[in-house]
Amino acid sequence: MENLSNIEVSEICHKLGTSYPKSIKQIYGGDIHNSWGIEFKNNKFFLKRNKRPRKFLKFEEYCLRNLQENINEENLNIPKVIAYLEVLDVEILVMEWIDMQNSDQTKLGKGLGEMHLKSNESNPTKFGYPVEGFIGLTQQERGWENNWIDCFINLRIEPQLSILKHNFLDIKTKNKIKEKIKSELLTHKPMNSLVHGDLWSGNKGIKQNGKGVIFDPASWWADSEVDIAMTRLFGGFNREFYEEYHKIIPLKKGFEKRVIIYNFYHILNHANMFGGSYIHQVQDYVQRIMTL
Repeated sequence: MENLSNIEVSEICHKLGTSYPKSIKQIYGGDIHNSWGIEFKNNKFFLKRNKRPRKFLKFEEYCLRNLQENINEENLNIPKVIAYLEVLDVEILVMEWIDMQNSDQTKLGKGLGEMHLKSNESNPTKFGYPVEGFIGLTQQERGWENNWIDCFINLRIEPQLSILKHNFLDIKTKNKIKEKIKSELLTHKPMNSLVHGDLWSGNKGIKQNGKGVIFDPASWWADSEVDIAMTRLFGGFNREFYEEYHKIIPLKKGFEKRVIIYNFYHILNHANMFGGSYIHQVQDYVQRIMTL
């Protein structure tokens, strides 16, 4: 783990217009960035640091600000961006500090539903995202498509298939799976919403006042169901979460099939990042999709 350098701390203080912090404590658990809790006389912030050529934290800042515009803060909170800065070859993102606990997920479900609904009510006409992003360490393509099927295939599934280990799926199989996905989505009417994009249990929490919190986004304009599908991938979301969400956005016919299709994107991404057992899960998902 790399430490914050003196010049980085100095630049943070200059950006915030404050004196040297009372304490800087490293926070462990993230796979991609280094993180700290940084406390000043009157404030405490959460700080992330990235030292890679690509601007991961610039994308995160963009997503956080984008999501912030579409939430009802009575139920859902997005960490507020305090500052973004680049110091030499290092990115630093400073956000508000949020104390969280394991608690009732009622407001989390309601707040996510409200976010999807409000963003949809802005009448988006295309699917995609205007900036290049990342899903974990993998590039997430920017661009726009006029319809949902083209967006999901061209901007999400095809880029992941193209970097999959070359001898794992042959071209014929890749083409078959794409055609099957297209046929399954053909009669579905997606709700075009701004989504979190990487909504697993490690990227959500509950504030001490019961409000939901979501963070570490990989946002795009997509079928709102992609967020709900991912909550089903690794678990961690409970009954009241889904009940409250579906009071706002009811389940649509065929959702259980689309859960498999939408999570195929994340399984491909995990296979590309980590290999191992995820490679075998790709094969399992291919078989499941082909027999829908």
